[in-house]
Amino acid sequence: MEPGAYVVATAGSCEEVLHRTQDFPKPPSPLFPPLKRANSAPTPEAHAHARAARMRGLRPQTVAARIGEIAPGAARFADQWPTGRDVEILPVVRPALAEIGVRYLFSVDAPTLLPFAWQLFMARELLVHPSRWVWPRWVPTSARRFRTRQQVAFTNALRPIVRRRRSSGRLGDDVLGHMLQPSSRYGLLPEEAILDTLPGITVATFETPSRAAGWILLHLARYPQAAGRVAVEAALLPADPAATTSIHLDSLQYTQALVREVLRLYPPSWLLTRRATRQTRLAGYTIDAGSTVLVCPYTAHRDAREHSEPDRFRPERWLDDSGSPAKPGVFLAFGTGPHGCEGAALAMAMLTLLTAQIARRYHLSEPPGPEPGYQVTTFEGLATDGLRLRATVRG
Repeated sequence: MEPGAYVVATAGSCEEVLHRTQDFPKPPSPLFPPLKRANSAPTPEAHAHARAARMRGLRPQTVAARIGEIAPGAARFADQWPTGRDVEILPVVRPALAEIGVRYLFSVDAPTLLPFAWQLFMARELLVHPSRWVWPRWVPTSARRFRTRQQVAFTNALRPIVRRRRSSGRLGDDVLGHMLQPSSRYGLLPEEAILDTLPGITVATFETPSRAAGWILLHLARYPQAAGRVAVEAALLPADPAATTSIHLDSLQYTQALVREVLRLYPPSWLLTRRATRQTRLAGYTIDAGSTVLVCPYTAHRDAREHSEPDRFRPERWLDDSGSPAKPGVFLAFGTGPHGCEGAALAMAMLTLLTAQIARRYHLSEPPGPEPGYQVTTFEGLATDGLRLRATVRG
């Protein structure tokens, strides 16, 4: 490994790096940078204002209040699953989670924005696809030009929605509505800040959960007894998915434990990058300023000092003796600290309800043949590319 690069593998040190944001800040994401305009680049205060506005719509209490809007999408996906034949998972899961995520962000305006959100996802896929050459960021590659075109198209579709809501005073209770509300600390979030911050958030609401869903559905197929326990819990959900509340979600304790256990074993974001701002000490090592520090949730989650039998799939570890939620050890699937995943509560709700609705209706199985029947990809995250499963209706 070249000098100045460190891999942090143990649970305690990984957690420490993610909490020490002054020493190891999160680098800015280059995937959807602010569009170039005549005015100056966003200030740190503007970034803080935009994040605070987003979090009003993504905090756990807000997600809990809107479970009845998330559940119908999960049930609809389960209802439409083709039975009796092998289905490739990621191409069918992504559109379903995109619909749920975009609807959570934009509610009644989601149908207008969903096609543009999907094009943003396609642009992201082109940008992160491995290439023979690493071009400087200022080089206008074909992938970057395509990204800019899709970002402009999304922004042009979103701008009149923002202006219509503000002029009418009907801001909405979705994430966009929360961003339009003035803050007692920062005041009104400028229109351009809203338009710049939402492309990345929009794609994130379904891109990472889709990768996680592939692993979860694979484990439902490989562990039928666990899938059966999920099905028993899910049978108590309301017949009308729109009537689902946070109380119903909280009752899916084994289902949530199963989702957490899969995310522990196969965290979608398995490697996180940080850069040291100054010389410092970490786990007995001196880290020079400017060094790259790679935090590995995958190995942290398999640290035997944190989790007994760390390589074994055992959802029960997340439940105490009475069946209530427990925290057996470090869990970094959504990061931790000030830069933890903003959409963690939304992602957990989406994945839990999707898992429950699928297990409620179907037995899943892998196609016969050599194992595995899929390719594990690690670039930009752990994914089950090519995974195919067959659904059989439960008796």
